Parts: sequence; C-alpha cells; structure tokens
Amino acid sequence: MKKFFTLLLLFILSQNAFCQTDSLTVTYADTLPPKTIWQNFKYDAGSVGGGFLHALSQPVRWKRDDLYKFAGTVAAIGILYTVDEETSRWFRKQEEGAPSLLKDFGWYFGSPQNNYGITGSVYLVGLFTNHEKLRRTGVLMITSASVSGFIQQATKSLTGRARPETGYGHDHFRPFGGDAGYRSFPSGHTVLAVTTMYSLSKQFESPWLKGACWAVGAIPPVTRLWKGAHWLTDVVLSGIISVAVVESVDTYLDRQRDYGAKKDFPGDQSPLKKISWSLRAGVSTVGIVGVF
Repeated sequence: MKKFFTLLLLFILSQNAFCQTDSLTVTYADTLPPKTIWQNFKYDAGSVGGGFLHALSQPVRWKRDDLYKFAGTVAAIGILYTVDEETSRWFRKQEEGAPSLLKDFGWYFGSPQNNYGITGSVYLVGLFTNHEKLRRTGVLMITSASVSGFIQQATKSLTGRARPETGYGHDHFRPFGGDAGYRSFPSGHTVLAVTTMYSLSKQFESPWLKGACWAVGAIPPVTRLWKGAHWLTDVVLSGIISVAVVESVDTYLDRQRDYGAKKDFPGDQSPLKKISWSLRAGVSTVGIVGVF
C-alpha cells in the first residue's frame, strides 16, 4: 500500500509539473548551465533550514489582521471545547461500521515514518530529474512537516492532555506526564496528513484537484476521532496549525528562494529577466525571434 500511494502521488505531481503550455517564454535562468545534484541539494538544504526558522518565528511578524485571525481561532476552539465530550462519543460510535480500508489508510498515512517516506520520495524524484517544481514541492512538504512536527511534539509534552480513550474527560491535563495516554493535543497524524496534502493542493489550480487533496488529508483526523485517540478540538487546531505553517513556508520560498517561476511581490527590485520567443514567417524565411 505504501508503494502504491507513493507512485500515485508522484504520478499526479508529474502530470502537473510536466504539463505543456502554449507559451514559448523562458526565463534568463533557463539559459544558464544546469546545476549539479550536489549543488541543488545544498541549496534545498538551505531552503529547509531557512523555511524552518522563518515559520517558527512567524508570530513576531504578525500584523493586525493576523491578530484578528488568532483571536477568531481561539474563540472558535473555545466554542468547540464545550462539546468535546459529546462529539467524541458520537465519533467513537461510528468506528464499528467504518470501512477498514479508511482506518488503515488513516493510520498509515499519518505515521511519521510513512509520511516522510512519501514526501522524501517526491523530493528525490525532483532532485535526480533536475526538475525545480518537484524539488520545491518536496522542500515545501518536508519543511512544513518538520516545523509542524516540532510544534506538536513540544505541545504534547507541555499540555499533557488526556486522550478520550482514557476516560478522564476532556479537561484533564497532566503537563509533562510522559505517558502515551496524556499526549492527546495536538494530533500528530492530523498534523502530518494535513501538512502534506495541503502542500500538494497548492500545486494545482483546479478546485477539484484541490478538493481531492483536502479530502484525502481529512481521512487521518477522522479515523483518530473514531478511535478515541483525540478530541475534536485537538484535530481542528492541529489542522489550523498545519495550514498556517504551510502558508508561512510557501511565502518564504516564494520571496527568498529561487525555484524558477518566482512570484512578483510588492517591493521586489530584481525580477528575473525573460526572453519572449515568437515564430516569424515571411515569403522566403522562417525563423524564431527572441525579444529581451
């Protein structure tokens, strides 16, 4: 199953990454000699490290709108917290009739060793084929998963929230408890699954493909609710954290790293030079003309 899903993910990415366009426009960077695998790897390692630090330090750069979003998140989680017990009982009742395939997939896809195996495969394909978009996608996935994983591991130990299956209730905490039964918040499976699939969804323009990615990313959180491993507030807040981290890393890669199709941002002073190629035909000549 692991090999099948990895191949499927790579196939979907390749269809998007290698698609043809009607334009014959190339960037100035395309005219330079290709970099070696080692050079690309060193550059990507710098992207991972820089993206990691950028995402962790993002709160210090929050503006008023960000503070409003944070306040809204706190309010929403506070409301959901009041129904944690009821929603947990409802989800756990659904487990008996739930398809085994979904339960197995949720556990497999959200497990760190399997998730990193998939995201690592995406990156390695991009690295060894010298394809910048696949490399960037892999860097985005790996960096975002690392940041989210770091946050969830630290928070699990700090909060020590009891899992629903322990029977202690949603308001029982034992900070730095260490026991597996006190590692409910946040959900590691949710963090990794949502981070990976949200990163992937950003590579597509089609709302259908984006929706399919989000649907796959929602499977592990739901299966963890069925099992009684997490409360509803655990998985919802974990998903919000994952999306915020991906957006932060994605912005860093766009603004401070060069992976080909760099987006234009206000204040950018050195956009890549472009050469526009066009086909010209006359009575006795046919040729391609490049305009700088």
